[in-house]
Parts: sequence; structure tokens; C-alpha cells
Amino acid sequence: MIWLLRHGEAEDDAADDASRKLTEKGRRQAESAGRAMAAIGVELDACLTSPKVRARDTAEIACRELGVEAEETDALRGGEFDIAEVTVGRGNVLLVGHEPDFHRAIQAATGGLVKLRKGGLAAVDGSELHRLFEPSDLERIAGAPGA
Repeated sequence: MIWLLRHGEAEDDAADDASRKLTEKGRRQAESAGRAMAAIGVELDACLTSPKVRARDTAEIACRELGVEAEETDALRGGEFDIAEVTVGRGNVLLVGHEPDFHRAIQAATGGLVKLRKGGLAAVDGSELHRLFEPSDLERIAGAPGA
């Protein structure tokens, strides 16, 4: 199973796009995603992330809950990518990155038209879209305050 997590909410002001940091809400979204994935029994073999700060931080926060280390890859920096090509031979993988890249990759793999909100999560198995979670779904599953 391949999981795709869009980075959490990020600040607007930064020296450049790649250095935009998560807001407090973005950090909570990442924590909720990790706790929710753990709660539904997700087991990962790897976590691959965009090297952009907001994605890398989202991956590190979420993956703490899942017991895997985040590994940066330029394939998720921005632009089109092939899910199967990026994850080949890695087993169950969490990809952390950006829109519109993720909805395009999901559509190419499954034919499904989806849009991931900041902090949203999708699960793809081969050519099938198995799950799609809004950030509020992940907060409820994780038992986040205010959920």
C-alpha cells in the first residue's frame, strides 16, 4: 500500500518557497496524520518526502508515530512523478509532498480524480484508490483535541 500525505499548513512568508515552515496548525495536522495512521494499523517500510521544509517536517512528525525515518527524495520536490517508479521495491510506503503533484499521480495510477487538502491522506494499492481522508477525519481518528 502506498500512502500519500500532503504537507500540513505552512507559513506564507519565507525567503523562498522551499524554506516555508509549518504553522502550528500544520504541525497539529502532521501529528494527527501520524496518530491516525497508527490507530488504523498502518505499518510502513519507508517514508519518502520532498526536501522542502514544510513536507520534510510533516514527514518527520507523522513518522515518529509510525516508527520509521523520513528520507528525502528530489522526486517529490515538485512536478509530476510516477507512484510505482518512486516506490518500487520498498513495500508499504508513505510519500509526503505537494499538490497538484499528488492528485496528478493518483489520477495517473488509478484514474480517480481527487484533491488532497493540506494535511490530507490517500491510500493507493496498484491501480486502486483505497482510502481518502480529510484532515478532519484524521483528527477524529487520532482523537485530537477539538476533533
